[in-house]
Amino acid sequence: LFEMIQSVDSLRLAQEINRRAEQAAKGMPVLLEVNLAGEASKFGCAPERLLAELKEVNALPRLEIHGLMTVPPWSPVAENVRPCFRRLRELKQQCEDFLGAPLPHLSMGMTGDFEVAIEEGATIVRIGTAIFGERAYAQTSAA
Repeated sequence: LFEMIQSVDSLRLAQEINRRAEQAAKGMPVLLEVNLAGEASKFGCAPERLLAELKEVNALPRLEIHGLMTVPPWSPVAENVRPCFRRLRELKQQCEDFLGAPLPHLSMGMTGDFEVAIEEGATIVRIGTAIFGERAYAQTSAA
């Protein structure tokens, strides 16, 4: 049902996707999610574990690693997240060197910081708020 899964945050998840892709007799392009800031509220592989996980995920026959993705810590100042985006670009280069093959995608940046993300190499940005506006959250009250 999907063209690509952008949020493969663990080897366990990659193995499950591989199993289901095998059942469907298809390959699945994926991006590996990296938790650069180590935030407990976010998912993703720790940067220091990335190459080890990359090796194991790359061995899964139905997965095609197309790049990396991250969600940086929120900041009202886009420039504050530049180091995070730069670090993901550097990690992508390390992964390419390790694999001996290019990874075409860096998914990073959202409505508030996508310009900085593009300057740092993003090929995929998430700009839903710019397109659709702020999210409306339903509020419920006890009757």
